[in-house]
Amino acid sequence: MELATPFKEIIEEIKEVGGESFKVCYQCGKCDVVCPWNKVTNFSIRKIVRQAALGLPEIELDDIWRCSTCGNCPAKCPRGVEQIEVGVAIRRIAAAYDVFPGAASTLPAVSASLASDGNPLGEERDCRTDWAKGLNIKPYTEGMEILYFVGCYYSYDPRNQKVARATAKILEKAGVDFGILGTKESCCGESIRKVGNEDAFKMLAKENIKAFIDAGVKRILVSSPHCYHTFRNEYSEFMMNLEVVHITQYLAELIEAGRLEVGGEFNRRVAYHDPCYLGRHNGVFDAPRSVLRKLPGVDLVELPDHREDSLCCGGGGGRIWMHTDKEERFGDIRLAQARDVGASVLVTSCPYCISNFEESRLGLPDDDPLTIRDLTEVVLEALDGTDAEVAK
Repeated sequence: MELATPFKEIIEEIKEVGGESFKVCYQCGKCDVVCPWNKVTNFSIRKIVRQAALGLPEIELDDIWRCSTCGNCPAKCPRGVEQIEVGVAIRRIAAAYDVFPGAASTLPAVSASLASDGNPLGEERDCRTDWAKGLNIKPYTEGMEILYFVGCYYSYDPRNQKVARATAKILEKAGVDFGILGTKESCCGESIRKVGNEDAFKMLAKENIKAFIDAGVKRILVSSPHCYHTFRNEYSEFMMNLEVVHITQYLAELIEAGRLEVGGEFNRRVAYHDPCYLGRHNGVFDAPRSVLRKLPGVDLVELPDHREDSLCCGGGGGRIWMHTDKEERFGDIRLAQARDVGASVLVTSCPYCISNFEESRLGLPDDDPLTIRDLTEVVLEALDGTDAEVAK
């Protein structure tokens, strides 16, 4: 057996960028057992942690970019190893040397788009409010009830734009005095940080915080769990302490306060998918289910892997920007689970989940009844019978 001599310089570098928890790992392999990648291929996060401990990270290989930062392994680790932080630390080293192999080859273009236009999709900043055409949506001004921070995928991605429109219509029906930042809004930066570009994250965070302060924002509504996680847990590094609420929580709040009156029904069997960054990372499990149970006609069923054990869609950790082979899509497994419990609608509350599930749905037969919906789309239809999926 060939013994490897630890590279102390690399070990110290990994420690400096936040990956020092590798030192408590005793290689039990629990992380590999619960990792969703091992449902579709062979992957070992345990091996990556071991490489970090030896100062021998294989930054030229695809493996360090596979982790979707779903949070399942640190949640189940008996030693408290922070596998996500270890992986991100190695990615930061790779990014510093401009090493982006295989699926990660798309990341330099993403970083460039974020730097120039504040979004990862290569779209112009001036087009950030195109989703709102035809809707009476105001710019945020100080004193409004809440700021709706739309987010990149809801602003630009055609499928997710429908969710932004549904959200705005619900807020209007509830009489909420809200506004948006428009072109002053930039990506929250969560995913670019997870692929190792700390400088881009800091730039985006400072841009957004300045926009919040300049506008006099007190309370922020977000649709993306990734924005929710970042504003609540990471922007505090920059002394931001504004109240942040996810749309699932806000819908529950509006219904409880009697501000939303459900005039229609949603007579379908529904399965709710917990997004990793809303559920496992931030503990929001009950609010979306509470909303669904209050909609007349909804038959809510649970998926085999739900709540704390929810199956990742595969979009976190920057994977949404990387190619995933069809046979390795977690979404295909999730759709199969939804069909197995007899659901005709798979509901979620995350743009990455929507995008990945819709991609998996393309592989289904044309007559397959399963549809993918955001919670806001279901609520809007139940409110007045409008089909949010096709509403303009």
